[in-house]
Amino acid sequence: MTPIHFAFSTTFLLGLTGLASHRTHLLSALLCLEGMMLSLFIAFSLWTLQLASSSFSASPMILLALSACEASAGLALLVATARTHGSDHLQTLNLLQC
Repeated sequence: MTPIHFAFSTTFLLGLTGLASHRTHLLSALLCLEGMMLSLFIAFSLWTLQLASSSFSASPMILLALSACEASAGLALLVATARTHGSDHLQTLNLLQC
């Protein structure tokens, strides 16, 4: 495993570990998800550059667009949660309650 692949694997696993262990605020979970998506984007971009293939050149941009949509939906959920519940603590949310 090259040092570049190790670095991107480590950043993805750190984001996954942060998502699994820091479950107090919704904002910290969204930031961990965004870090994971950015590490996937950079790794996917370098992978298409190493292949030197034009057929995969649009794939990192599609991943970046999906990441932006995920971030906007997450922020909309954060604002809605903060307005209805008063905070972004995940322990105060009840999925069975409307």
